[in-house]
Amino acid sequence: MEDKLMTLVKFKEGRNRDLSRGFNDVFESVFNDTFMSDRMISRVPAVNVSETDTEYHIELAAPGLKKEDFKVDLTENVLTISAEKKTEQTESDKKYNKREYSYSSFVRSFALPDSINDEHIEAEYNDGVLRIAVEKMEESKTPSRQIEIK
Repeated sequence: MEDKLMTLVKFKEGRNRDLSRGFNDVFESVFNDTFMSDRMISRVPAVNVSETDTEYHIELAAPGLKKEDFKVDLTENVLTISAEKKTEQTESDKKYNKREYSYSSFVRSFALPDSINDEHIEAEYNDGVLRIAVEKMEESKTPSRQIEIK
């Protein structure tokens, strides 16, 4: 595997000031362009997983989506969450037509233990967060008790 090294050069103020300003303008426009930044940023949402005595909880942060954009499947104790969003924006003017397409998708999978009750899985999407509650089977729910130290 070949390592690529990128060298950043800082221009000194003075006689090269106009040149440095031009370089900065070019680089800023390239790296701040929404076309580039939308494609350079990974769009895999952050996930929090927690457990209580009775359930497993999965919270997935995915703002800007609708509940219709999600698909949640359970196959052989693998919970798969996927989303797909397509948008089209069209602008018309007397001199030009502009049409932009946007497509984003992701898939996250979680291996669940055998101790889940696959008949009682609930999902809700509210305020940009998809919350999934997976109930544990009755025999896997561990009762809490105090252990006496001798």
